[in-house]
Amino acid sequence: MDYLFDNWDNLKEDLTNRHIFLFLDYDGTLTPIVESPDKAVISEEARNLLKGLSTMPGCDVGIISGRALKDIKRMVGLEDIIYAGNHGLEIEVPKIRFESQISPESLSIMRDVKERLSIGLSGTEGIFVEDKEIILSIHYRLASQSSYLLAKKMIEEIIQPFLVRGKIKVSYGKKVMEIKPPVEWDKGRAVEWILGQVLKEKPILPIYLGDDVTDEDVFVALKDKGLTIYIGKPRESQARYYLRDTREVFEFLEKVLGLCQN
Repeated sequence: MDYLFDNWDNLKEDLTNRHIFLFLDYDGTLTPIVESPDKAVISEEARNLLKGLSTMPGCDVGIISGRALKDIKRMVGLEDIIYAGNHGLEIEVPKIRFESQISPESLSIMRDVKERLSIGLSGTEGIFVEDKEIILSIHYRLASQSSYLLAKKMIEEIIQPFLVRGKIKVSYGKKVMEIKPPVEWDKGRAVEWILGQVLKEKPILPIYLGDDVTDEDVFVALKDKGLTIYIGKPRESQARYYLRDTREVFEFLEKVLGLCQN
């Protein structure tokens, strides 16, 4: 990966006279990673930048988050932009209907798993289960090593029968384990679907900014098609560029807004 601002002069030329489709993750990209998910509040600076970009004729904005759709919409609080929640399993595009990939059977299984986890993990310090209706997120950022190991053993015992029967999938993010329905869908497929619905007649340049493992699916999907930017200390990633933190994300958004205004 290359540091984006070292290449800004060249990138600026690519961005000029192109219709920009700007996709961003939320946690760790628009807001710093915090101990509790409900404390990740978007700043007015970030909200105003997104609002300014979304009103530009040459720019569309989409938020692609692991949070539930209703939660990410409430937290960002902007109209006339695109939202995808639960890693793309929920999508809301103005005037376009997205058919859910999730069957009633899968939703019933997720409720069953949640009930078993709630009972099994009750009293385990520092662990909590976030019910996002379609996905269950088990957060352990606040857990001690001993609590985490105890919870991990309990979780594996609970979910193993469902995994063996192919009724659920499991993935990991930053201090979070996620239990999902067994569908072939991710953030990358969601971004491709959105682009397929709203392609403009003029050339589009998709840009994606994200910081977590689940964002790698988008980096792969947009390889050689758009601008992919990893947020954080450089590591092995499919992204082409990186920015160090959310502060630099805001700086990048300001630069893009300036180009759109000229």
